[in-house]
Amino acid sequence: MPRTVARLALAALLIVAGTAHLTVLRRGYRIAVPDWATRVLRTDKDTIVVASGAVELMLGAGLIALPRERRRVGAAVAALFIAVFPGNVHQWRSGASAPGLDTDARRFGRLFLQPVLVAWALWATSGPRGASQHTG
Repeated sequence: MPRTVARLALAALLIVAGTAHLTVLRRGYRIAVPDWATRVLRTDKDTIVVASGAVELMLGAGLIALPRERRRVGAAVAALFIAVFPGNVHQWRSGASAPGLDTDARRFGRLFLQPVLVAWALWATSGPRGASQHTG
């Protein structure tokens, strides 16, 4: 039961964050996108923010709608959290302010949240130790 609650809370977080990427915090998220990411991905910062928001919405929905695939979805969520970490580092190093991240201390502290999110995604989507799970 605690893993189910954690998984649903993670889904809610992803859905809220994804919605924010597409609406009220879109500009703030663009600040976190490093310039090199636009060159590597051959697109602009806004497209990266919109795409990552769409991915967050899909993963959040997947955590709810695809219980048999929860481990795979959880691994994808963890991978997303790892993939966006360079943006967190960029924001800290550049000193760029965004809503809720308006001081160096907050931007630095945000870096330590990322491993917690990765661990949360993996723990919340794993089954009890020793239990088998149908994956497909």
